[in-house]
Amino acid sequence: MKVKIGPYKNWIGPYQITDMIFFWVNRKGLIPDDDPRWNRWDYKAADKFADWLADTWVFDLCEWIHSKRPRKVRIHIDEYDTWSMDHTLSMIIHPMLVQLKETKHGSPFVDDEDVPEHLRSTAAPELTQEQKDCGTTDDNFHKRWEWVLDEMIFAHHCQFNDWEDEYYERKDYDGMKEIEKRIANGYRLFGKYYQGLWD
Repeated sequence: MKVKIGPYKNWIGPYQITDMIFFWVNRKGLIPDDDPRWNRWDYKAADKFADWLADTWVFDLCEWIHSKRPRKVRIHIDEYDTWSMDHTLSMIIHPMLVQLKETKHGSPFVDDEDVPEHLRSTAAPELTQEQKDCGTTDDNFHKRWEWVLDEMIFAHHCQFNDWEDEYYERKDYDGMKEIEKRIANGYRLFGKYYQGLWD
């Protein structure tokens, strides 16, 4: 197997062009909304210019250019890669899940039924109505996703490691069944939350 997947191409549109022209203006949300700089002529001009540019043919041109710059993807699969495809894929998926956990910037919604009771939304302090209106998440929201990621990581790690050996040696078949259940649940969670695997 040979896989070479390049980075996503950066989008350059009217707002990015404006940022290049007004390079000294910080329009990227790094200053608070009530900062006095927003009242300066150059900040106001940058905002108006960006909005105006977005309504012109420039936006269509930027989209056309972006469509001509696809992400580079080269994948070659050898016959032996599918002899034990579950094993092969887990060797790739496991390090990706580990990296995702380390670099993630957010969490998808995780159903309470998929996590232990102490991580459920019902176990977190109740949100005020104002917090709910603002879209505030409960204290366990991100912890639920971390737990799910850990279970996925565990399942894929077991796939390419001989974890059963120690249980066979100790003749601990009940312990082996518990691990098998955990692995099966990790794969179930992987399928259920597959579309939540983003950074």
